[in-house]
Amino acid sequence: MFDKVIQLLDQIVNDRTVPRNIRRSCEECIEILKKESDPKAVKINAVISILDEVTNDPNIPMYTRTQVWNIVSILESMQE
Repeated sequence: MFDKVIQLLDQIVNDRTVPRNIRRSCEECIEILKKESDPKAVKINAVISILDEVTNDPNIPMYTRTQVWNIVSILESMQE
C-alpha cells in the first residue's frame, strides 16, 4: 500500500546531497510506514507531520522540497 511512498522516501535517504537531519527524518517516516501495528490513518498523519517540518528546514535543497511535497500529496490522497 505504501510501497510507492517508501520508494520515494528511500530516494531522498540515499541522496548524499541532502542534509543528514533530513535524511534521518525520511528514514523515520519509512519506519513508521512499515509498522504493522498502527492504523493507516495514524501512520499517514504522523508521516505528513514529520515531512511538514522537513519542508520548513532552510537547508533543504529545492528539488528535495518538491519531492517531499509530492510525497505529502500522495499521502493526503490516501486519506480519503
